[in-house]
Amino acid sequence: MNSMDKLAGESDDPVLESEIDQALKHFKASVDAWSEAAYSRPRTTLVGSAGHSWRLAASWTLGCVLAAGSLAGAAYEHHHRQELARIAAAQAAAQKARPARLEVEKSVAVNAVTKDQDLLATVDSDVSREIPAAMEPLAQLMDDNGNR
Repeated sequence: MNSMDKLAGESDDPVLESEIDQALKHFKASVDAWSEAAYSRPRTTLVGSAGHSWRLAASWTLGCVLAAGSLAGAAYEHHHRQELARIAAAQAAAQKARPARLEVEKSVAVNAVTKDQDLLATVDSDVSREIPAAMEPLAQLMDDNGNR
């Protein structure tokens, strides 16, 4: 028994078997012809579609933005750490310089008090005179009782 007999339902009719064989041969020939035509025809490929190009551009843009953001963040962090170190160094220097500065401020205050006392002594001597210093040469020309 061959496969044709199974398809024909095991019929003993030679005409029916012949028609089925003929139909199967035609079907096989058409499938072979179609396959040969499909494999031998020239194929065209799309070089680049518009949908693909904008996705590629968007991915490159996003990658560049992420890289720039990472670099900017790193630069800001480095700058921030340098500023904190500078502030800490300035505070440490101020702590070391505080006693010396207090001495300078104390000496300036003592000098100011001394100058103030000298100025008050000068004013006191100027006020206690009978006649002003500019009038003394004229006062010497006058005799003691005010006549001349």
